Amino acid sequence: MRPALLATPLLVATLSAGCFSTTLGRQFPSPDARAIAVGKTNKGDLQRLYGEPYQVGIDSGDPTWRWFFGQRGWGAEETKDLSVRFNADGTVKSYAFTSNFPNDMKRLK
Repeated sequence: MRPALLATPLLVATLSAGCFSTTLGRQFPSPDARAIAVGKTNKGDLQRLYGEPYQVGIDSGDPTWRWFFGQRGWGAEETKDLSVRFNADGTVKSYAFTSNFPNDMKRLK
C-alpha cells in the first residue's frame, strides 16, 4: 500500500478530533463565596487567586476584569465566567460568577 494512502485516514482523524474538542479563555479556579470581599479584595488579590484576567473593560465608568473558560466536546459545552467591577481605589465594587460545570452546579445550587 502506498504511504500516502496510509497517511490519509490518520490526517482525517486528526482534523476531525479538532472539530469536536475546543477550548476558549483560560482555565481558572472557581471562586468560593468567601474568596472575594466587596470593598476589601483588590486587583492584586484577584491576580494571585485567578491569574491574569482574560478580558478587561469598563462598566458604567468602572474598571472591570473578566475571567472566562469554556470547553466543548462531543456535544457537551461547559463554561464559567467571573466578572469583577472595581471601585476607584482598586477594591472590588461588585462581582458575578456563573458556571455550568458539574462541580459548580452541585456546589452553588
